[in-house]
Amino acid sequence: MQVTETLKDGLKREYEIIVTAAELEAKVNEKLAEAQPEVEMKGFRKGKVPMALLKKQFGPKVLGEAMQESVDGAMSQHFETTGDRPALQPQVTMVDGETWKEGDDVKVKMAYEALPEIPELDLSGVKLERLVAKADNAAIDEALASLAETVQDFTDRKKGSKAKDGDQVVIDFVGKVDGEAFEGGSAEDYPLVLGSGSFIPGFEEQLVGVKAGEEKAVTVKFPEEYGAANLAGKDAVFDCTVKAVKEPKAAAIDDELAKKFGADDLAALKGQIAERLEAEYAGAARAIVKRGLLDALDGLVKFDLPPSLVEAEANQIAHQLWHEENPDVHDHNHDKIEPTDEHNKLAERRVRLGLLLAETGRKAEIEVTDAEMTQAVMAQARQYPGQERQFFEFIQQNAQMQQQLRAPIFEDKVVDHILGMASVTDKDVSKEDLQKAVEALDEE
Repeated sequence: MQVTETLKDGLKREYEIIVTAAELEAKVNEKLAEAQPEVEMKGFRKGKVPMALLKKQFGPKVLGEAMQESVDGAMSQHFETTGDRPALQPQVTMVDGETWKEGDDVKVKMAYEALPEIPELDLSGVKLERLVAKADNAAIDEALASLAETVQDFTDRKKGSKAKDGDQVVIDFVGKVDGEAFEGGSAEDYPLVLGSGSFIPGFEEQLVGVKAGEEKAVTVKFPEEYGAANLAGKDAVFDCTVKAVKEPKAAAIDDELAKKFGADDLAALKGQIAERLEAEYAGAARAIVKRGLLDALDGLVKFDLPPSLVEAEANQIAHQLWHEENPDVHDHNHDKIEPTDEHNKLAERRVRLGLLLAETGRKAEIEVTDAEMTQAVMAQARQYPGQERQFFEFIQQNAQMQQQLRAPIFEDKVVDHILGMASVTDKDVSKEDLQKAVEALDEE
């Protein structure tokens, strides 16, 4: 077996692999000899089928397997010897494949882009700030008020008051199409919150301004995609009698409210809110310090980038941004999206940082544990209530999905590893300053 370099241009590599006919024949004979003791054929006892007959019967199939194993073995030995790591799956093509016949040497062309040598990180000059915000009383009180609104009640408005958005109107109604009442279109004492969007479009808006005791004919058109085919696209009139107009009243902020949210008392609820808020602040602060670290790393090391990785990343960026700008297009039946210089520049940054983090993690022997993967799968499975088991099975059978879940966990662990080596100082800030810093990230 012979491996000859035919191209070395930057990170591009090409090699010619030759497996001689004699090597192939020896491998075929070896594989047939291994199988011979288990082969049964009419007219022969088990294990006594002549080699010549085995070769005639199974030779072509075994020859194909021998060719594949020989080429795979040559590639593995090549990568082990050279230390090259391909950026993508190597392209392997058989030379003269259409004219090749048994008895000829096998010539294979192998082409790939090697991953670059990545220099050691020198973090001595990297200085970062980690913003630290505490949950103050104002933030806790604001969160408490929001919680109280979620369990709000409604009380009667002053007699003669007009209904406003957010009010609750208690109504009797009868819906008619072409003057005939239809099934499911009537109710009594129905509590409807105006602006909630719980009725078909146009219904609630027409009840804004009504008073208790008033009768109102609400005219609407059922959406074309309405679930009931007999009503879809039809004009309808709902004869409504307004029996009460009520205004929202937030629940009192006290121990009873705390118990509704599983806390022993108001003090305990405030403590839980403070912990939640500070966890949110810490998450935001991490995103900021991570961006600062990545910016520093991007300017810290330079190395050649595999063109195929940059091209693939630029195409993905261009495609994703195009769909964000054209949200009504849900398929891929559109013209090819050509990456711009801006897309290519962003792709270079992402590939550079991705390779740097991957190499840093490899050298530090950072791995994603089974427990971390299980936790990630469980978090995703919660998005599919009632189908968690099917989701788990889907992940187990889908290597690509496993990698999509593993990649961000690995990246975060590598980032934490690098932050542990960098100079990071804490800086106390207000919630407002932290929010401004987060918004600045989104604008970049």
